[in-house]
Amino acid sequence: MAARGGQEGRDGRRRGFKVAGLALTGALLLGAGAAGWAYWHLNGNIKSVDIDGALGDDRPARPVAVPPASPSASPVPTGALNLLVLGSDSRSGEQNRELGGGDSGGARSDTAMVVHLDAGRTAATVVSIPRDTLVERPACPLPSGGTTRAASGAMFNTAYELGGPVCAVKTVESLTGVRMDHYVEVDFSGFADLVDALGGVTVTTDVDIDDDKSHLHLDAGTHHLDGTEALGLARTRYGLEGGSDLARIELQHKLVKALLEQISATDLLADPARLYQVADALTGSLTTDTGLDSLGELTNLGRSLGDLDADDVRTLTMPVLPAPSDPNRVVADQPDAAELWESLR
Repeated sequence: MAARGGQEGRDGRRRGFKVAGLALTGALLLGAGAAGWAYWHLNGNIKSVDIDGALGDDRPARPVAVPPASPSASPVPTGALNLLVLGSDSRSGEQNRELGGGDSGGARSDTAMVVHLDAGRTAATVVSIPRDTLVERPACPLPSGGTTRAASGAMFNTAYELGGPVCAVKTVESLTGVRMDHYVEVDFSGFADLVDALGGVTVTTDVDIDDDKSHLHLDAGTHHLDGTEALGLARTRYGLEGGSDLARIELQHKLVKALLEQISATDLLADPARLYQVADALTGSLTTDTGLDSLGELTNLGRSLGDLDADDVRTLTMPVLPAPSDPNRVVADQPDAAELWESLR
């Protein structure tokens, strides 16, 4: 019986990843019986940006693809893959202001994670890039024509603020030397809707959190959070000792794992109404590159994660140290950071 329970636990974790797909595979939530109108609606929810068209060939090279040992009629991709996942924290709109987004215009990439899927898709590494990292920001093409201005010692999250997804990808590739195969942006207000659709998440915090800016007040301990509270946890930093972005990243890593656990524990396929609610919230919160902007493409990615066990996912933060020019900012700690990025190429 114990062996069966252990197997069921492993199957549950795999199911969580297959359904969640690191928040990228909402299409899988549809199941085989999705009605045509639902497919059309959910497919239309997904927004996209042509990253490849904007950046052209001035990018790190793609790794040479290795063909599968035994091709099948419906092959599932198994090669290594790198994705840039951003949490877009909009400061405009009534809903975002109510959720603690602030009252200034525009949007910022307050969360940035490079997700590396190993060849075979049975292990993954999630590396957070602190928003306060000072970087060499390259000139980036703008949708309206022209380019942004290159800058030395610029804060990492200004790339998205000034040049949107294209500049965020170009800056990450310049910083890491790693080609981003795909781009996924999760709108934070949509993230709150997703958590609510899942019935909330359970997270344990090691310290008290008292942050008026993110509207979050929690004693240290285990809490079941609704969408607004989970979003506050993802955003909070001023409620933590020293207002550290690194401490916030640790909370975000806990939140990622909590979401996966919640999805694993929820039999979405047995509850069509909730399944549709989750799929609608997830697809409605996504902006992707044009290589992932359909339910079919997202489903294919999700199927490729079917053997990925949550225990085989590492969450890391890019090695950093205080910036010599500003103790409130950080810079990549070399050679450790370069060695980490090299391992993901």
